[in-house]
Amino acid sequence: MNKKSVIGVCLILLVIIIGWVATRPALTPQEETTVNATQDATETGETATEATSETDSAGATDEPSPVDTGDGAVAPFHIGVATLTVSQAEDTYRGAEHLIAIYGSVADGGMIRHVTMPDSFMSEMETTITQIVGLADDPLVKVIVVDDAIPGTTEAFRRIKETRSDVICFAGEPQEDPGVISEVADLAIYADNIARGYLVIHTAKELGAEKFVHISFPRHMGYELLARRRAIMEEACKDLGMEFIFETAPDPTSDVGIPGAQQFILEKVPAWVENYGKNTAFFATNDAQTEPLLVQVAKHGAIFVEPDLPSPLMGYPGAFGIDLQNEAGDWPAILKKVESSVADAGGSGRMGTWAFSYGWSTTCALAEFGKNIIEGSATLGNVDDLWAAYAKFTPGANWNGSIYTDPNTSATIDNLLLVYQDTYVFGKGYMNATSVEIPDKYLTIK
Repeated sequence: MNKKSVIGVCLILLVIIIGWVATRPALTPQEETTVNATQDATETGETATEATSETDSAGATDEPSPVDTGDGAVAPFHIGVATLTVSQAEDTYRGAEHLIAIYGSVADGGMIRHVTMPDSFMSEMETTITQIVGLADDPLVKVIVVDDAIPGTTEAFRRIKETRSDVICFAGEPQEDPGVISEVADLAIYADNIARGYLVIHTAKELGAEKFVHISFPRHMGYELLARRRAIMEEACKDLGMEFIFETAPDPTSDVGIPGAQQFILEKVPAWVENYGKNTAFFATNDAQTEPLLVQVAKHGAIFVEPDLPSPLMGYPGAFGIDLQNEAGDWPAILKKVESSVADAGGSGRMGTWAFSYGWSTTCALAEFGKNIIEGSATLGNVDDLWAAYAKFTPGANWNGSIYTDPNTSATIDNLLLVYQDTYVFGKGYMNATSVEIPDKYLTIK
């Protein structure tokens, strides 16, 4: 091939290359953004759908998509549950665990999103509020249950309602006044401390008590219902021929903490029993102080009708070293094992509780009630629907209750319900407290 031929071939090849480059589609800026977004999503663990939902609002809808729970079931909404920790309120915490066992955790694709609130909640109120409000950040959350509804719950519900009016807010055992929590909660459940103010004394009398020692501290006595219950207990003692005694203990949320508050009870109760006699019934308004109280009541032969928030788990397992791991969630089995341990400790016939935990039952029942409302099988404000939710978790137990009545105005507050369960005394059985007629005078004591 001569020189001219080689030059000709090279020119032809050059033309072909230039033409191919010229006709190749360029990568547009929009395509570059899509590729980068997809790569970022892959690196952060997001799916393509999640990446698109955050950057493209054109196809967004108000309704959340159902969540695949992993076993073929679909959870179209979530239920937020906020409780204290095991050290402050074990029963409500266990209630949340039971709900997760039934409906699954959101983290695993289920329905329940559970958070805990700080033990030192009085000094960490903003943390409490943040934890509760954070539940509503999940667009699938349609119901929020807070139990115990410690101080800060009202403000948390107010903030939630400002941005998520669709969320149903339930408060279990609020530690804020009824007139305050009722302004924002869709429903608040209190232990019926009005009725129990009389019934605890009535039962103590039946167990042979001659004196009644009420242990508390200023913060609790600042709560309307707890203060009213104390006043009712004192009046009932007068009417039933018993002496009422008030003893002040340290607040577990103070500088002494839970250990210091418990140690105080351990040291003081023996002297109190020696001073007041064995036929003295003891009662504490704080959950953390219940365990050491039970230890000393059994050891020194006094009387204990039921905890402030009654349950076989409230104080008894820790007080008597009861391992309930194999009985977890089986309340009849739990009650039987606790009853045996109480008898071994010498407390048979003189120590009691509720067969089903109040805190556990209420946490579960409120979540179930909310679930039923969202699914359309229950109606907010229908008490029978609420009792049905309680019955699901407490078969065979008798409950009673009433709508809250303001003692100052005599007006009822329809979204506040007071509830109580029959007292079970170990070695004796149910005391039929739900059938006892409470004199009207106690219902108006302030």
